[in-house]
Amino acid sequence: MIGAMTIPTAPTGVIVIVAAIIEDALGRLLLVRKRGTDRFMQAGGKIDPGETPAEALMRELGEELAVVVREEHLEYLGRFHAPAANEAGYVVDAEVFLVSLGGRPEASAEIEELLWMAPSDAGGVRLAPLTSEVLLPLLAGRDGERGAGRAAGRAAGRAAGPAA
Repeated sequence: MIGAMTIPTAPTGVIVIVAAIIEDALGRLLLVRKRGTDRFMQAGGKIDPGETPAEALMRELGEELAVVVREEHLEYLGRFHAPAANEAGYVVDAEVFLVSLGGRPEASAEIEELLWMAPSDAGGVRLAPLTSEVLLPLLAGRDGERGAGRAAGRAAGRAAGPAA
């Protein structure tokens, strides 16, 4: 039945951004909600002309979270794509970094609310597609690899026996 068909539409544009994965000692992720929106996402934003992704992220974190981050606190994780959370028909092209914070973040500039969320609680929070569809699975994979590496190291240690 032709009238019932849904034809997917191509994105009308791409928004190039940087995004920060910030974890606390309990493994919770710091997410932000921008004023006038209802979805939580990673802190970050658009890259200004002439900025590197790292420079853009350091600037954005200063503006949004009122923290100072230096380049040595950034670990590049990769480039990822997902539907934009607040711009219908757009896709975000995100350069994503794992970030070590040296201060206490505070909602600043356009940020209305901060949330420290355990990944296991994600089902109860309205999340941006980049967060829910890309970054949470990425982190789950990294945690699985870390756990497997730790288990293999413990097994190797048991096989080798105590040090003399």
